[in-house]
Amino acid sequence: MTWSTYLGFAGMMAFLAMLPGPDTMVVLKNALTGGARGGGWACAGISVANVLQGTAAALGLGAVLTRSQPVFEAVKWLGAAYLVFLGIQALRGAWRGDYETLEDVRKARASRGRRFREGFLSNITNPKVIVLYLSVLPQFLTPASTLGDSLLLAYTVAALGVVWQVLLLLFVHRVRGWLRRRRVRRTLDGVTGTALLGFGAALAAEA
Repeated sequence: MTWSTYLGFAGMMAFLAMLPGPDTMVVLKNALTGGARGGGWACAGISVANVLQGTAAALGLGAVLTRSQPVFEAVKWLGAAYLVFLGIQALRGAWRGDYETLEDVRKARASRGRRFREGFLSNITNPKVIVLYLSVLPQFLTPASTLGDSLLLAYTVAALGVVWQVLLLLFVHRVRGWLRRRRVRRTLDGVTGTALLGFGAALAAEA
């Protein structure tokens, strides 16, 4: 693999990572309720799931999943249901509006396992992720490419996702004073919840 090929791939993946999607919304949701640390645990869960899906695609296991229609459909519906569940959670917070500030550090620590699971499950149950790997990686590989080349590309996707999510967390931390305003917090929870519901509905509606 040449440097020009790799940099072209990395540039495209960086652009895709910045597009609003379920991963971004899950990180934002947890950052709003648990601060930068809460969002960081969600980011960690997403990253682990991304690495697993990328590894599966590089090893050829992802193709097996996509060819098995019942399994693919089951994963799709699980992913859609989970995104809808997370969206409802955010909308409930917006409706109640019974918070004064971002979650305190003690509560964020206590719920770190739940936040990690939210990030992990939202990514691992999203079949679009494995489809992305299977459709994009082959375009940058040749018959002479090795397994190492495939894994390098797959892990680059995961790494760029982490970079974007960390930048998002830094932004949330920087404007934390503004986010403490009840009206702002309710609006953001409402937007995040609506977006998650939309992603879940769109995933379920796909043929």
